[in-house]
Amino acid sequence: MSSSAHGTTPYYFVPGPSRHPAMAALGLFFVILGAGQWVNGAEWGKYSLLFGMAWWLFVLYQWFGDAISESVSGQYSRRIDISFRWSMSWFIFSEVMFFGAFFTALWWARAHSVPALGSLDNAILWPGFKAVWPSLAAGVTASPAGTVEAFTTMGPWPLPTINTALLLTSGVTLTIAHHALLVNNRSRTIGFMWATVLLGIVFLFVQGYEYHHAYSELNLKLTSGVYGSTFFMLTGFHGFHVLVGMLMLLFITLRLQKGHFSADNHFGFEGAAWYWHFVDVVWLGLYILVYWL
Repeated sequence: MSSSAHGTTPYYFVPGPSRHPAMAALGLFFVILGAGQWVNGAEWGKYSLLFGMAWWLFVLYQWFGDAISESVSGQYSRRIDISFRWSMSWFIFSEVMFFGAFFTALWWARAHSVPALGSLDNAILWPGFKAVWPSLAAGVTASPAGTVEAFTTMGPWPLPTINTALLLTSGVTLTIAHHALLVNNRSRTIGFMWATVLLGIVFLFVQGYEYHHAYSELNLKLTSGVYGSTFFMLTGFHGFHVLVGMLMLLFITLRLQKGHFSADNHFGFEGAAWYWHFVDVVWLGLYILVYWL
């Protein structure tokens, strides 16, 4: 199980053969198969999708359970801890690139695509088009006339600002929880972790209400031209990341209640905290570039 041993902890833990990767891949196969068939009108597709999701989640439950057992049994040495930190760092870097692509698409649409549509050549094709980004002028859609229904843009007040306050506050409560863990104050850690999870849940509810408001009152939809597509893709993917981060923090909190983690061994906590702070930073970019500008 290890290349060499140092006391009771392996120098470098190497897990034995596992069925989990193959089983997880099988579950994802049914997810993709079902989703593809469902959107193409096959009624059985949704059942394949649900079966695949249930299968995949069950495999993850077992897989994570094995990893937790390995951790609490002392199998992970300092070298493993370092490898986890590098892995999480690269994962967050990939997420930075992911959101960077969407932010770049937003910038390109505003700085290049919309002005290009308003050029002299395109004026012949779309004489009524106004080359103005929708958030800068009322009544424009940033799309050729007649191709997109009229809509109202989503401003920063009040819902996005409320969500900004919620996420920033959650970053503070998470930091307080971390500092409490560093001094082995478990009750304080758990209390502020639950506060962080609750703030994440409230954020998701507010964003859900924001989407309802956008669709029902502003007529702002995913099909509302380039503005609508970039708005919902950016905020939607961010909301999904908030959901994932909130679930990570929830599981960490439950593990804390079971007595897991200590002041000198808690990378699971730190990894989830890194991810949550990353989500906070992305939201600040969204708040400025999508809602204000």
